[in-house]
Amino acid sequence: MSGRDSVQIPDDRDFDQFRTECHSEGGWSQTYSKAGIAVWIQMLEAEKSLHKIKCRMECKDISAETLYDVLHDIEYRKKWDTNVIETFDIGKLTVNADVGYYSWKCPKPLKNRDVITLRSWLPMGNDYIIMNYSVKHPKYPPRKDMVRAVSIQTGYLIQGKGPKNCTLTYLAQVDPKGSLPKWVVNKSSQFLAPKAMKKMYKACVKYPDWKQKHNPHFKPWLYPEQNALPGVALSDLAIQHADSLENIDESCLSETKDDRAEGSDEDSVN
Repeated sequence: MSGRDSVQIPDDRDFDQFRTECHSEGGWSQTYSKAGIAVWIQMLEAEKSLHKIKCRMECKDISAETLYDVLHDIEYRKKWDTNVIETFDIGKLTVNADVGYYSWKCPKPLKNRDVITLRSWLPMGNDYIIMNYSVKHPKYPPRKDMVRAVSIQTGYLIQGKGPKNCTLTYLAQVDPKGSLPKWVVNKSSQFLAPKAMKKMYKACVKYPDWKQKHNPHFKPWLYPEQNALPGVALSDLAIQHADSLENIDESCLSETKDDRAEGSDEDSVN
């Protein structure tokens, strides 16, 4: 799927391919394994810090359905995802595909990044997949205050293991656009990724109570008739090729003291 020349909505074969890659073990180096969370990386081009990252978390006391809702619920994400700067849906393509914007904070002193992605999702029996890749939208060109990154392929595989038990696999190949220092890749795989997974777990625990107080019946990812987003034509979109974006050389930047000190996982969701 990562080699597409034109924008297409993923089909069953793409979802199967993504699931297979989530399960594959060849070529991956484990960088973290602790308390039910494991992280692997696969270096592709070391000089560009281009790599794939895979995280897996065993989620006890959380149903696959709850985790799926949390990953979809954009209003809730603004509450629990402390890395998010701005996120919004741009428009819908089909009942299970849309286009959206997401910007996030990078470790200081790096510039913050943003992406425009085509996202699609599919329940598959007891499992669920949500995945995306970068596209260009004429109304949302790269911004001066952000570096436009490229999601070559990013997604989540949720595997239901019973009424209150599931496994989450996160798989990402993102071109951050620029030469990053090695400490960023190391920090991502050994600290930031596990921290993000723990944060997501806590968000899932708190979600049912939060959702009861915030539009409890509004779940357009389950009920497409609730989706009031404007339609987007495939012809309005183009593939966002990494080589068409400006490269930022941040390879010489050192990690800031403040950032090294950060380490709290106690992020509250109200």
